[in-house]
Amino acid sequence: MRTQSILFLCVANSARSQMAEGLARQMFPGFRIQSAGSRPSRVNPYALEALAEQGIDATTHTSKSVETIDPATVDLVITLCAEEVCPLFLGKAERLHWPIPDPASDDPSLAPEELRARFRAGRDEIRRRLETLKEERAW
Repeated sequence: MRTQSILFLCVANSARSQMAEGLARQMFPGFRIQSAGSRPSRVNPYALEALAEQGIDATTHTSKSVETIDPATVDLVITLCAEEVCPLFLGKAERLHWPIPDPASDDPSLAPEELRARFRAGRDEIRRRLETLKEERAW
């Protein structure tokens, strides 16, 4: 069965899953693309900036709870957690796990340019994995 919808999950639904959603919307037109988290917060401004550098406007994205996602609307779940526990998603969707380090940090010693570099690295790794997925599945 051909995948028609993808859900990206991480904890806060603020950085990795938001970037994945934006990139996937660009790469997979016609697919239903969603993202959510177990403890939603807000979309990180550095995530918005990293996407904007790729020509993706994600300013309308919002942080959502995994509990608001109808399992019947999801064919493929991709979890992006690395060092933390990923949200649980009930349903019969296929699952992939891409452990990508969280680029967000509360460390006050990190300069804005260091944070930008971390977000760009996460964005680029997600794009690379999405491109591989697209090739492997002939989407």
